Amino acid sequence: MHGRDGRAQDRADDHEAVIVRSPTETRNSGTYDIDLLPALEILRRINAEDGTVTAAVAAVLPRLAEAVELGVDSLERGATIHYFGAGTSGRIAAQDAAELPPTYGVPADWVVAHHAGGGDALSKALEGVEDDWEAGRVDAAGVTEGSLVVGLAASGRTPYVGGALEAARERGAATVLITANPDAPLASAADVHVGVATGAEVIAGSTRMKAGTAQKLLLNAFSTAVMVRIGRTYSNLMVGVDATNGKLRGRVLTILGEATGLDEVACAQALNAAEGDTRVALVTLLAEVDAEQAADALKRARGRVRVALAELGVGDTR
Repeated sequence: MHGRDGRAQDRADDHEAVIVRSPTETRNSGTYDIDLLPALEILRRINAEDGTVTAAVAAVLPRLAEAVELGVDSLERGATIHYFGAGTSGRIAAQDAAELPPTYGVPADWVVAHHAGGGDALSKALEGVEDDWEAGRVDAAGVTEGSLVVGLAASGRTPYVGGALEAARERGAATVLITANPDAPLASAADVHVGVATGAEVIAGSTRMKAGTAQKLLLNAFSTAVMVRIGRTYSNLMVGVDATNGKLRGRVLTILGEATGLDEVACAQALNAAEGDTRVALVTLLAEVDAEQAADALKRARGRVRVALAELGVGDTR
């Protein structure tokens, strides 16, 4: 249950039982006897169920594409993408957000994860925090107009996520809900509901299994697609990485070599001239201009390498 009338029943401090109606809570008829099986057969049953997740994710990609465009719009406005989740969902969100800056060279405040219960709940379970609607509203206090809030809840009813979505809408933010329940109770609170039908878990209600796998696939795909659409890649290469240490410099030289076909010496010279900026070095090499011209073109292109190259008269390159 959600909304103002239902919060009292969803608050953990009321000590009332909440019966969750969700496909993830039902019993899986294929694993009734799982506690009687040897280890290998248990693993085979788990693996067979895991194998159904990708098809379920594929079925909701059109909705996920809508979410991606909302994310692109938010970042291009100079706003932020916020993730909200509890338990497994929140941990998946925190991991995804944390990995974007080193992968794509984006500021840490472009994509921010909020976990019910805060940092302490990332490493251990804190009882009751996911049932606090008001905590979700409070944690969404920093959401601004034009931002995107992505709520993750396997059951599609988590009060913490519901509170965040409600507050986000009040602040003029776009909203997305990612669940493992096509009939999620909170679906009406989101502009886009990505409800993946993963069905009953191997162990009833253990949503760290198929539901968690689906959420990781969806969120990784979402954030990757957003990064690609805003120009943080060139072809399938990471070009937002800056050469700030020896390991990263080696990675950048490999990227430059792959993109241009030039040897390491030429790539290193361009990287030095670009003061470690991968995109500037890449445009320098492909357009045969100096670092200042490359940087100016990239600024006008809002960091998109292909747009900058086109402005400098370089045709399609792959």
